[in-house]
Amino acid sequence: MTSHILPSQVTSALLGLGLLPLTVGANVGTLDLTGRWRFALDRNDVGVAEQWYRRSLPDSVRLPGTLPGQGIGDPISADTPWTGGIVDRSWFEAPEYEPYRRPGQVKVPFWLQPERYYAGPAWYQRDIEIPRRWQGRWIRLELERPHWETCVWLDNRPLGTNRSLATPHTYDLGFLEPGRYTLTIRVDNRRIVDIGENSHAISDHTQGNWNGVVGYIRLMALPPVWIEDLQVYPRVSNRSARVQVALTNPAGGRFEGQLQLSAAADPPGRAGSLTCNISFEGTGWTGDLNLALAPDTPLWDEFHPALVRLETSLQGRTETAPVRHTHTTRFGLREPGTEGTRLLLNGRPLFIRGTLECAIFPRTGHPPTDPAEWRRILRIARDHGLNLLRFHSWCPPEAAFIAADELGFYLQVETCWPNQSTTLGDGKPVDTWVWEETERILKAYGNHPSFLFMAHGNEPGGRNAAAYLRRYVAHFKETDPRRLWTSGSGWPQIPENQFHVTPDPRIQAWGAGLHSRINARPPETVTDYRDYIRQRPVPVISHEIGQWCAYPNLDERRKYTGYLKAKNFDIFEDRLRAHGLERFARDFLHASGRLQVLCYKEDIESALRTPGMGGFHLLDLHDFPGQGTALVGVLDPFWESKGYVSAAEYRRFCGPTVPLARLPRRVFTTTETLEASCEVAHFGPTPLTQARVTFKLLDPNGKTVLREDRSLSRIPIGNGTSLGEIHWNLHDLHAPARYRLVITLTGRETPEHRPARTVSAENDWDVWVYPARLPSPPDNVWVTNRFDNSILARLAAGGRVLLTLPARRIRNYEDAPVKLGFSSIFWNTAWTRRQAPTTLGILCNPGHPALADFPTETHSNWQWWYLIHRAGALRLDLLPPGTDPIVRVIDDWFTARPLALIVEGRVGPGRILICGFDLTRDADDPVSRQMLVSLTRYLASNRCQPRTEFTPDQIQQLLQPDPAGVPSPDRITASSEQPGYEAALAADGDPDTLWHTRWGDHAPTFPHDLVFEWSEPQRLAGLIVWPRQDGNRNGWIRNWELHVQTTTNTDWSGPVAAGTWPANAEPKTIRLPGAMEVRALRLRALDGHAAGPWASVAEVTFLAP
Repeated sequence: MTSHILPSQVTSALLGLGLLPLTVGANVGTLDLTGRWRFALDRNDVGVAEQWYRRSLPDSVRLPGTLPGQGIGDPISADTPWTGGIVDRSWFEAPEYEPYRRPGQVKVPFWLQPERYYAGPAWYQRDIEIPRRWQGRWIRLELERPHWETCVWLDNRPLGTNRSLATPHTYDLGFLEPGRYTLTIRVDNRRIVDIGENSHAISDHTQGNWNGVVGYIRLMALPPVWIEDLQVYPRVSNRSARVQVALTNPAGGRFEGQLQLSAAADPPGRAGSLTCNISFEGTGWTGDLNLALAPDTPLWDEFHPALVRLETSLQGRTETAPVRHTHTTRFGLREPGTEGTRLLLNGRPLFIRGTLECAIFPRTGHPPTDPAEWRRILRIARDHGLNLLRFHSWCPPEAAFIAADELGFYLQVETCWPNQSTTLGDGKPVDTWVWEETERILKAYGNHPSFLFMAHGNEPGGRNAAAYLRRYVAHFKETDPRRLWTSGSGWPQIPENQFHVTPDPRIQAWGAGLHSRINARPPETVTDYRDYIRQRPVPVISHEIGQWCAYPNLDERRKYTGYLKAKNFDIFEDRLRAHGLERFARDFLHASGRLQVLCYKEDIESALRTPGMGGFHLLDLHDFPGQGTALVGVLDPFWESKGYVSAAEYRRFCGPTVPLARLPRRVFTTTETLEASCEVAHFGPTPLTQARVTFKLLDPNGKTVLREDRSLSRIPIGNGTSLGEIHWNLHDLHAPARYRLVITLTGRETPEHRPARTVSAENDWDVWVYPARLPSPPDNVWVTNRFDNSILARLAAGGRVLLTLPARRIRNYEDAPVKLGFSSIFWNTAWTRRQAPTTLGILCNPGHPALADFPTETHSNWQWWYLIHRAGALRLDLLPPGTDPIVRVIDDWFTARPLALIVEGRVGPGRILICGFDLTRDADDPVSRQMLVSLTRYLASNRCQPRTEFTPDQIQQLLQPDPAGVPSPDRITASSEQPGYEAALAADGDPDTLWHTRWGDHAPTFPHDLVFEWSEPQRLAGLIVWPRQDGNRNGWIRNWELHVQTTTNTDWSGPVAAGTWPANAEPKTIRLPGAMEVRALRLRALDGHAAGPWASVAEVTFLAP
């Protein structure tokens, strides 16, 4: 069939589809313009006014290439006009950064650094020779991946301007007479349109703001009439494709000819073909054709990326010349869709396991334009169990789509990040640019089967952003149904979305700090997000999960052989060296890396456990070098391993088929039963048949101590499929010990048109078994949480003391205080303004005799949560130089301070162990009990021979000075507390933490009590109570009473003070009737300012008379 459609109608009809750049075919010639070009910088932006295209430019440069890559630009200085936001601006003013601001020695800590920098217009020029054989041909210039705006002149004739960041810039030179011409290109890499200063398409956070052209630069000689565009809309249901063809006839005369479409699938021999006659007069023609394919044409997906090669031939003649032109593209027969909250591809459930690609290419400073490098990247991602790459706020070159098509890898494409420096939907230039850039992307790349998802961009800002995006999504999902559409990555959730990408279902929310699940709640593998998913009408992909950091790999610097250098790592190494820690750099990397893997494993498994979930986007599989240096990958920026986890280990918990265990806890005693509900997330090509499951518990030597085997007839595609439950009595197991629960699953896949194959998947979880009963500490060891004269007397007499300090009693840094948590650092402290935690776990020697009865590895593992979640870091800088702790705490690399969790020393003839956690509490906690036994046995033994001597003053320096001379309470309890918001946080010296009563369905009602107790009476005049300081009024107390226990009255007296507080966050002072000798105080909240039955307190300090 043929149809004649006006050009204006063509524009609206063809918005969604894209194609490989025009494949050279019959009657098309090319002239490669690679090589030396004349060149000039236009620092004052006067070139257009002065008509530089009329003069011969003075300098020389190579294209394709970039200016900084060829050493062109200004040296880096404190005044370099970077593109991108810098949250932590201490580098510009802090004294410690002064050496790195000196001219010629500049090193910045917030991203990779080029040697030279230039932002502005640059002019490129060369002479071209149009050969005689091109007489009568239409000449076109194509520039792949210029950055950013280009303007082109042929001799003195302007050819136009292009502002695309994603697609080739194309300029029509027209019908040219053979001969010599001057081609001049002006490239401007300033922020031509404010699309968001942190958009990865333009910012210095990742690829850098370079000037140049890095892909092909060529002239094309087209016949008088040619195939301008060809868009393919596959139809899976009837094995066909709707093909939209656009022809261009710039001369505008009459054309008569024939259009032939021929499709060949892989394997060869399966084809479809179509021939139609064409006759038209004018500058263009469009046709909408239906191409039937063979019934057995294979479908395209991640498991069988079968491509169809479509060759379209045009033959005929104009009134003056014959025409012959061939256009070739590849597409895949595939159809994305949704069913409720489930993503579908070709009718089969699809679970997205994605990671981000943020234009991070340190060797070149720009994205690769050859498919080979993209194949390497995608294979690495696939080896780690992933199936999608999300291009955060940018669109890759053609080469990425080609590689993804071939490998069966899904892509999500975006345009920008309209936030921070701009907003979306408020009538700014970015509104038009986003819309037009989307149209350009769809036309250029829309045929690629790997191009499965699209969003306008990342995390938009703007009061009218949602309204704009409702129009955007509604328009483009109708225009281009070949992919699924969402408003933006992160937000907003609008009715038009075909899927949501939201940060809500993940472990660590922005700003959650130590209140996140991983830091505030005991370890388990039960939590999922089903309640959240059930409330959504469309599939949900979790936005940027993870963001868990590892320590900088200083050995990585040798890989930076291009013009971008990791000078930030030089700063971090200097920090280590300044504190005498440089010898620990590799140990810090490995220990923090293993903790990072634990965090990612739980993040990923939480998503896999969630019925009906659409998937997740990691941030990230590889490091992000910008935004303050976010070392969030198990791979470095080169997609290469850092050495602490293999792809095979990662794939155990992240892949098409992943066994899962729901463990309510990970810590047990020998009198308890290990119980787990086991299931599988299976998103392979077919259901599994003849499945067998093995459950094993392995001891520390890898020996199987418990085992069960089961058979299942069929495992469907999806998650939540039960593999059964285990109930294992642990009374015969050796304890204490770390064990591994291992689930192994095998089954048969029977894919269509391919041989059946056996699939095997295995996953594991660490659990700890401790003795149910333990002996009391040895008689010669004194366990205390206070350091006073009685302790000094014991040490002076040669005694052994275990000083176990509550976190609130440990002296912190006034500037950049340490915020110790179980998890690794989230994103990085520079970009998050030091969100907690600011540490990266522990480093210890498991062979140290103090840990002989406490099974551990060199790094944090889940059993350490029970100690770390209420611990503080000890400052080694307050102890003698050379103090070698038993357990180190790994500090943030920006500060790199020497920190510890457990240290030992001599005090005269005595021996002391100091811990950053209080072992006098939680007597029912098996982990704390076991640590107490291990440390006290060591202290009591002859093996305890510390090399370092402490003075009493040095130990006292470790302790937080008591405000107004009043010691901190020895015990803080509450009538109710929410996990992560325990009573002890009400007097920990940090107003950013808080005590909060339990919330939820079974929240207790008023009154609520907060009780402070001292082992020795304290003389008090009153106290200051700080309401929560985070702007949330939930828990603000209105009416209250204060009760006391005195030296003469050990029962609670009637209230000694009472009152009503206003609804604000200002500190509230309570005065006692007079100075009193107090053993305990009870603050009773009678009601609150919020609607719920909650009470909270951020901080309490006590006033001496």
